[in-house]
Amino acid sequence: MGDASAGRLRRVRTGNRLTQQHVSTVVAVVVAYNRRELLLESIQALKEQTRPLDAIIVIDNASTDGTADAVRAAAPEVELWELERNTGGAGGFAVGLAAALQNRAVDWVWAMDDDTVPTPTALVELLRVAERAPADTDLLGSRVVWTDGLDHPMNTPRPNPFARAARRASATRAGVVDVRTSSFVSMFVRADAIRRVGLPIADYFIWNDDFEYSARLVRGRRGLAVPASVVVHKTNVRGSTDADPGARFFNEVRNKVWLWRFSSALSPLEKIVYGASTIRRWIRTVRLSSDRPTLRDGFRTGWSDGWRSRPRPNSIVLADLGRATEAVRAVEEAAVR
Repeated sequence: MGDASAGRLRRVRTGNRLTQQHVSTVVAVVVAYNRRELLLESIQALKEQTRPLDAIIVIDNASTDGTADAVRAAAPEVELWELERNTGGAGGFAVGLAAALQNRAVDWVWAMDDDTVPTPTALVELLRVAERAPADTDLLGSRVVWTDGLDHPMNTPRPNPFARAARRASATRAGVVDVRTSSFVSMFVRADAIRRVGLPIADYFIWNDDFEYSARLVRGRRGLAVPASVVVHKTNVRGSTDADPGARFFNEVRNKVWLWRFSSALSPLEKIVYGASTIRRWIRTVRLSSDRPTLRDGFRTGWSDGWRSRPRPNSIVLADLGRATEAVRAVEEAAVR
């Protein structure tokens, strides 16, 4: 199911000659839940990209703040998918990536949260790198800043520690960073890669879904962070993932155990390295927390669930969602073949 001819062809004049040139087709996917005003700001920023998108898809995760009606009123050209229940960020992106591939030819899918506001040249900078990058580049990510213009510590890319020195140096010379993982704050994914590896694991619900999925995409391939592509992540505070997570710490622990046990995203060596880093971060998170009892309870139940259960297939987690269920099934059946 190759998609090399997905993009449009345009006529380009070189001297006295007209030639045809491939133009990548890009679809943006935004997953939304009860952040209506931020979502509308994100959509407007996508509409104002200096390189126009071919489509914008919004996955509304059963918002209760009038999100769907607001999108229909402010941006009727947006393709709106309304889910009947909240499937979390993981389920929303599984549906969104599947929706982007449904009934259309597409080269790249640009996935982001509803509190991501791309600067006007964010897309053109991603494409500039994508069109010149090595052929095995399946994922790119933007530089993520907070509202003050400083890098957001929650989304700071880390160089791939497993890449050869020559490969890291080559990326540096090209003005990019060779990375092993990326974030759904702004993840630019080759459509063929989605068809090859499938979709995010919806049962993660929140936390580590983008880590697992991006690592799965990049394993044996290449991922790049593009500093020239800038998006603003409008979180309430400029904090890292070490900031007090409250009850959500359960998802962090359970999902990381699931990743270690069942995911093919990381090699055995990588699981050891990232596992050690994770344990250090958990200790730091609990030590700095203002609500340690909640985190201790989240760790205890998350650790237990992680070892006693495993992620359910997307076909079960995302069942009974109508066309969303069918779109997910179509992508995953093709990936298995």
